[in-house]
Amino acid sequence: MTMSHAVPDNDRPPPVRAVFSAVTWKEIAYLVSNLPLAIVGFVYAVVMVSTAGGLSVTAVGIPLLACGLYLSRQLGRLDRARARGLLGVRVDEPTPIPGPKRSGGFFPWLWTSIKDPVGWRTVLYQLIRLPWGVLTFTVALTGLFVLWPVLPYLVRLMANVDRAMVRGLLSPSDDLERRIAELESDRGVVVDTAAADLRRIERDLHDGAQARLVALAMGLGLAKEKLLEDPEGAAAMVDEAHGEVKLALQELRDLARGIHPAVLTDRGLDAALSSVAARCVVPVKVVVDLPGDAARDAAGGAAGDAARGRPAEAIEGIAYFVVSELLQNVSKHAGPGARGATVEVWRAGARLMIRVSDDGKGGASPSGGSGLAGLAERLGAVDGVLVVDSPAGAGTVVTAELPWRDRDRG
Repeated sequence: MTMSHAVPDNDRPPPVRAVFSAVTWKEIAYLVSNLPLAIVGFVYAVVMVSTAGGLSVTAVGIPLLACGLYLSRQLGRLDRARARGLLGVRVDEPTPIPGPKRSGGFFPWLWTSIKDPVGWRTVLYQLIRLPWGVLTFTVALTGLFVLWPVLPYLVRLMANVDRAMVRGLLSPSDDLERRIAELESDRGVVVDTAAADLRRIERDLHDGAQARLVALAMGLGLAKEKLLEDPEGAAAMVDEAHGEVKLALQELRDLARGIHPAVLTDRGLDAALSSVAARCVVPVKVVVDLPGDAARDAAGGAAGDAARGRPAEAIEGIAYFVVSELLQNVSKHAGPGARGATVEVWRAGARLMIRVSDDGKGGASPSGGSGLAGLAERLGAVDGVLVVDSPAGAGTVVTAELPWRDRDRG
């Protein structure tokens, strides 16, 4: 686990002066108060670890250890507040451990609490601080009477050691904590997006194909009743029903294309994006430079290796959705002066790059109701990035990055 504890400029104390400043007096107060708090922390850590360890063979020991580590976190919060007030050390609070309900039950929560790195580092801090607290208390207190000319320098040296201990042992694990927060946010986006997609599919089926099929069934029922009495009228109704069937099939194809088009699975991004570009109101040039493009492989006699080098199906589907949404934005918002657009897709190392540009009126913004904010959230859910460059009157360039994951070979 890598921890980075760079010291911000505003956290650095002022230079030491022989005359005692307010900062020096705060540092002395911190060093003198180290001993009583260190005794309390040391006794708590020893009693907690020994008691929980001794009872670990019973059903009580493990929950007791989890509760003890939780209380260690609270002691760490007190120490961070003291360091913030007297030493000027600004340390972020670690992410709280989710409760049993959010953790999936009592036992997952218990396991997460026992292996909590923040709690264990706080216990280590309490154990090693006692000898250090004895030293700082002795030097700071006696130095006020016999070492006062050099005491500011000694105090600064010892206070810097305390600052390093607080940052090293009481800081959250920066990378891990940030990643946890990102994953929690991304999980919410994925859940919301999936729910919205399901509602959209349900609405489209209910209002479109389902309603048309119900009308078709009713029409065929009436035609069946008139078949003997009015053959010509029944034939006309059957002919009308045939037209309804075609429309229902087209709606179902459009709905399936919006979920995951067959051409994307069979032939890859090049063919799928060309199909999307053909429906745009402005001419679109599509340039796909991927190592496993199916159309290019087939032209070279290597259709059997079409999946080679293609991104994972989930990444490919998101890339298709992004380009489809961006081209819809071009159709809606580029303006009558737009003469064309370009779609470029290529691989850059471990990233799949997408760029959609047009020469329209520009002025697009993620907060402008063009759906760009939703696209940014979808990309963020898979560690992707969306960048919009759209000065007014100078066209729009939207660049999207997705992580590249190779497609599994069966």
